[in-house]
This record gives sequence, C-alpha cells and structure tokens, in this order.
Amino acid sequence: MRVPLLNAIGKPKASEVLTSYLKQCNEPSWTSFFIWQNDVLNDQFGRSHFNWTLDTGTNYHILRTGCFPYIKYHCTKRPIQDLRIEDYFFRCIKVANLGLAQLCYGLAAVFLIRHVQHVDMGSYGRVPLYFLYEEDTGSRY
Repeated sequence: MRVPLLNAIGKPKASEVLTSYLKQCNEPSWTSFFIWQNDVLNDQFGRSHFNWTLDTGTNYHILRTGCFPYIKYHCTKRPIQDLRIEDYFFRCIKVANLGLAQLCYGLAAVFLIRHVQHVDMGSYGRVPLYFLYEEDTGSRY
C-alpha cells in the first residue's frame, strides 16, 4: 500500500526530483528508477533521450518514458552529445505503437518493484522512488 509522503502544498517538478536524487546519491555512474506519476509535475513530458547537466557540471544521458502509472528514468553519466535524433526516434516508436508497450511495462512494474528510496524535496516533502531491485551504490554498471 502506498503511503502519501508529499506535502499538500503542491508537487515538485520531475526534473527537480531527478536532480535531487542524482545529487543525493553522490552522482552515480548510472541509475534506473520509477516515479509515481501523481507524485510530480511532469515537466519533461515528451522527452525521451536527452542530456541532463547538474550544477556541478556532471552530465547524464537520460532515457525517459511514461509507463503508466509511473515515469521511468534510466540515467548514465556521459559527456554531452547531440541526442536530438535519438530523442525523435524514440518518440516516433512510442507514437507508432500507441503507447501500448509503455502501458504494459508500467503495469508489469507494479508487480516487479522490490525496493523504495525517498528523495527529500524540502517543503514538498519526501518523494518515493521505486526500483526493480536495490542498486549497489558505487557500482559502475
């Protein structure tokens, strides 16, 4: 059962949660997690593969998709690259399959998620992040 941890004053942006989590984990070489869609404002809607640079200068390639009832992030620390073609390609695939693959992935994740971590978002409260398994912090792969 989900326990609401968020403050009633509003929701943080998904991008803020992403940034906070990467910093909280000391900028890991990679990570992969789900965010419950209702816990955040989806300010990265429509973006599938893009660069995300932290204020420390560390850049991540983000693979992102909506997979109801979650938003899925896969983050890999890599140098900045032009990812516009890949972003467009992944977006076209999602449209071509009418989002059915994302829906199935999200519904399967409901049963496969085995680990939860929380990101402290200040006045917004704690946002839970969901993992298929507990990650080995410090692991390169």
